[in-house]
Amino acid sequence: MKKEEIYFPDWQRLLIGNTPWEFMAEVLIRTLVIYLALLLVLRLMGKRMNGQLTISELAVMVTLGGIASAPMQLPDRGILVGVLVLFCALIFQRGLNLWAFRNRKVELLTQGDISMVVKEGVLRIEEMENARLSKDQVFAALRTHNIKHLGEVKRLYMEACGLFSIVKAKHPKPGLPIYPAKDKALMQSLSHDKERQACTRCGYIAQAAQQQGKPCPNCSCDEWIPATN
Repeated sequence: MKKEEIYFPDWQRLLIGNTPWEFMAEVLIRTLVIYLALLLVLRLMGKRMNGQLTISELAVMVTLGGIASAPMQLPDRGILVGVLVLFCALIFQRGLNLWAFRNRKVELLTQGDISMVVKEGVLRIEEMENARLSKDQVFAALRTHNIKHLGEVKRLYMEACGLFSIVKAKHPKPGLPIYPAKDKALMQSLSHDKERQACTRCGYIAQAAQQQGKPCPNCSCDEWIPATN
């Protein structure tokens, strides 16, 4: 568009651009057809598309958005081409899932792998670094399950889709408290174990008398706080 063609107020340009008003009725029909086709494709892709998405499924969703927009809005694009591309995306997604089902390496490449973030009440720092997880993210996930400290957790997995799965300990032991440090009133209300200390970085538990002033044998951190019962 040339500079001299842009002026204000040009309501037709602002509202519908260079397309005629008659195209608005056509947009309604195009949107309805593409919407129904997209609904059908998503239904055929399976229930997983309605839940937490894996990397490959997220890529498909972004692709579907790009495919669906052009046939609905551009007057020079036909609807059938958009519908055809939608079903091509469906075939690609279903084929990739079938391939991943039959081949573990393909599944790991396209969907990722599970990460064990907590083991027996202790944070696995290396796994957290690989998964790019912070302690705040882990603690937030645990607090949503009404967990007070790491000693209550036997296992914490981060699934390939990004969700957290928690296995609680049958017999909880003292552990690192997971409440925010700035919530002093809540932290003071917790019951502390005077004989055991917890590493502030990984949650490793040690006897207070033995570890006083020494680095954590698990992560080499030298900061300790009383463990929570």
